[in-house]
Amino acid sequence: MDDRTYHPSTYGDRIAGIYDELYGAMSDVGSMVSMLAGFARGGRALELGIGTGRVALPLAAKGVRVSGVDSSQAMVSQLRAKPGGDAIEVSIGDFSETPVAGTCSLVFVVFNTLFCLPSQEAQIRCFKNVAAHLAPGGVFLVEAFVPNLTRFALGQSTQTTHVGTDRVRLDVSRHDPVAQTITSQQVHISESGVKLYPLQLRYAWPSELDLMAQLAGLRLRHRVGGWQREPFTAESGHHVSMYEKL
Repeated sequence: MDDRTYHPSTYGDRIAGIYDELYGAMSDVGSMVSMLAGFARGGRALELGIGTGRVALPLAAKGVRVSGVDSSQAMVSQLRAKPGGDAIEVSIGDFSETPVAGTCSLVFVVFNTLFCLPSQEAQIRCFKNVAAHLAPGGVFLVEAFVPNLTRFALGQSTQTTHVGTDRVRLDVSRHDPVAQTITSQQVHISESGVKLYPLQLRYAWPSELDLMAQLAGLRLRHRVGGWQREPFTAESGHHVSMYEKL
């Protein structure tokens, strides 16, 4: 994949039309929304990478005042087309630096979206931007995967994610362990042709995220292994981490 043709909005612009079809049932949104509403404490919540609104809309339905940031206008258009979508304020831009007016009781980024920021520097900027918008006692919540590098052989991986009577989906990836980047194509093959959905991630270990938080004037309050508040252990594949101001 040519990095010169990949921009912050590329993934969202390409996949917006089928995003909910692919990922709509992948997470326990009910438990997620309940936890987020608790941290919002009746105040304002800001979602980084709000996308099609599949978290923001049910959170708003619980009475939380939600706003968001996203780099892809196509994803936000999907949000706007849903009931209640027009009522959510969304800023278009890079969420590591897009200015948002006011302060928030909760800022959150879920579904590994923090790793869509392409470098350690951008991720640190994100933490600093969040710290500037957190109200006293506010929380920055991050949900992300714990890197599992064993799935790469010779720096690459090809996985079959779906086989049906009318289509096949493949995930083709290359891994750079020095830059901590994964460059992927989701390849969808059907009778109508081949469609490509590119994705670039820069992953970080939980301990690295904790250091980014410290550089931004935040500290880890608590970390769990999922939305059911299961303990975070060496076997955990994901984590939900809550940060607060020092």
